[in-house]
Amino acid sequence: MEENISHTPLSPALIALIAIATGLVVASNYYAQPLLDTIALQFNLTVNEAGFIVTTAQLSYAVGLIFLVPLGDMFERRSLIVSMTILATVGLLITAMSQNIWQMLLGTAMTGLFSVVAQILVPLAATLALPHQRGKAVGTIMSGLLLGILLARTISGTMATLGGWRTVFWVASVLLVILSLTLWRYLPRYKQVTNLNYFQLLGSIVNLITTSPLLRVRAILGALTFANFSLLWTSMAFLLSAPPFNYSEGVIGLFGLVGAAGALMATKTGQLVDKGKGPLTTSISLVLLLLSWIPIGLVKESLIGFIIGVFLLDIAIQGVHVTNQSTIYRIMPEARNRLTAAYMTSYFIGGALGSLVSGYAYKHSGWYGVATAGMAICIISLIVWFLGKKHEPKTL
Repeated sequence: MEENISHTPLSPALIALIAIATGLVVASNYYAQPLLDTIALQFNLTVNEAGFIVTTAQLSYAVGLIFLVPLGDMFERRSLIVSMTILATVGLLITAMSQNIWQMLLGTAMTGLFSVVAQILVPLAATLALPHQRGKAVGTIMSGLLLGILLARTISGTMATLGGWRTVFWVASVLLVILSLTLWRYLPRYKQVTNLNYFQLLGSIVNLITTSPLLRVRAILGALTFANFSLLWTSMAFLLSAPPFNYSEGVIGLFGLVGAAGALMATKTGQLVDKGKGPLTTSISLVLLLLSWIPIGLVKESLIGFIIGVFLLDIAIQGVHVTNQSTIYRIMPEARNRLTAAYMTSYFIGGALGSLVSGYAYKHSGWYGVATAGMAICIISLIVWFLGKKHEPKTL
């Protein structure tokens, strides 16, 4: 049962605010990626050790998805959202002031843990929206979230070039403080009433996973595709900062614009799902993802080909991701927070594992090793999809 404490229509302005909020909050987890080479030099780290910063961000985010996102089914959401945003800000401040890798990892873990607030905002918008505007609203907000992930690299690279890597986290902290105040002022108060206690809510997530093969298949696909995403972006900074490229953080960050262009396709993907083309969209996206690694792996032969490959990879990943979420939300509409927790936990565990594989592959086999790992994961994804496609609902 749901109780709308203060009804506020989901106006275009409110949709835009939620989209910006999800983008800003989730970006906090990605600012470090184009800065890894610089941070590694300052703290005297190896490539593999620096990669643990990304892994920590992903794993802490996964923990937050399991243990914090279900709180959206228990507490008044505006207060919960603002509180978690403030705690994510504290993590950014710790990172900005860190004097060694352990302090850096502590700040990264805290930011990652509480930046899952973005995954409470998305189902809140889906719940507040009228049925005829729900798809458009969620698509817009997902575009904001995806742009936040991708543009974080461009913004952090540019700011680091101008003022050092710590400036990135100081500015991000200020932005989240402003965001917290804005959300408190304009978000409607909303609470979902449930008879389940916290541990029963967690147990119900396990029940959803065990009883829904559709959720399991889509969660595995999400994990594998986001592993591809992390595989690419974790080692890209090391590749492009080394000979023959020798690019600065600012130039490396600009590659995020290529991915951002791909993220803009998220709304189009949602429209295809609404037309019953979900399985077809998934199939095409997975094949495209596999093919994108060919020009990505051949970066030293053609930088233009590499850029095209990155663009195609991001289109493919967002195609699978948006289709996954659109599909699982149909399983049990009243349990969207818990479905989100189950799916996104798998998603970010995949991202964390992708970061680990990326650092290991780059250290031992260079960029060709990274590309080979990416193609192998794509082949596994296609096998999972081929075997699990039978569980898709007939309406998709």
